[in-house]
Amino acid sequence: MTQEEDIAAEAAAETSGPTHSGFVALIGPTNAGKSTLVNRLVGAKVSIVSHKVQTTRAIVRGIAIHDNAQIVFMDTPGIFKPRRRLDRAMVTSAWGGAKDADLIMLLIDSERGLRGDAEAILEGLKEVHQPKILVLNKIDRVNREDLLALAAAANEKITFERTFMISAENGSGCDDVMDYLSSTLPEGPWYYPEDQISDLPMRQLAAEITREKLFLRLHQELPYSSHVETEKWEERKDGSVRIEQVIYVERDSQKKIALGKGGETIKAISTASRKELSEILEQPVHLFLFVKVRENWGDDPERFREMGLDFPK
Repeated sequence: MTQEEDIAAEAAAETSGPTHSGFVALIGPTNAGKSTLVNRLVGAKVSIVSHKVQTTRAIVRGIAIHDNAQIVFMDTPGIFKPRRRLDRAMVTSAWGGAKDADLIMLLIDSERGLRGDAEAILEGLKEVHQPKILVLNKIDRVNREDLLALAAAANEKITFERTFMISAENGSGCDDVMDYLSSTLPEGPWYYPEDQISDLPMRQLAAEITREKLFLRLHQELPYSSHVETEKWEERKDGSVRIEQVIYVERDSQKKIALGKGGETIKAISTASRKELSEILEQPVHLFLFVKVRENWGDDPERFREMGLDFPK
């Protein structure tokens, strides 16, 4: 048993009664609210959120404790019809996460319903044998009759153990989901120490936070062909940390967009990212961002490994 497993077992032993643990895969169409829900259920920022679709690129695990259960949420990339190599890798990662989980949580945007990708995901789930629950999100934007009709339509296509109606944004209904999961997951020791909220390395989380700020600032101007890597992480004697990151784009025109006039855009992105990183790390952060052109980085296996994705042939 590793030291990390020893710590997890000791934490679990301090709780009263048998402990439960397991992996819950969140799958669904792009922009259904999966990352927002994971952050809500974990109670901390573990997955980046943007109104730009396909923001999540690889599986992010967020770890929550509820009652005597440790619930490991697997925030998967949104499932959609892939067009590029990166798209294929993301969709494959999402389905792989579903098949590795103890329980699958299908998240549907109540406003969009079963149109488009949601219909295809329901068909795909017929081939996945783990228990499944249906979660209808953004219920505050849809009337009750439409919600009930949507739940009935989804349950006609596939067998769900339970159906929940929630708002990931304001937390409505989320306690019911946690109560169900904590009582349903199998008995067993916890996988992680009690105070751990994610298995994402800090260098990668830092890169994800900068990528989120990039998307929020340039969601209309900059396409998906951008990627952030943390190249240097130096803990300094004064208690601060120096972080150097590279934003990769595919063309000079994209580099100009990322930099902005007089460097205004990259400064704003850096300021927003540095502020959030300082709050997460609880120490001063000196963040330096560089923008580099790397043509066709979406065909580079090394970039896929950095993102935690398998490189599709």
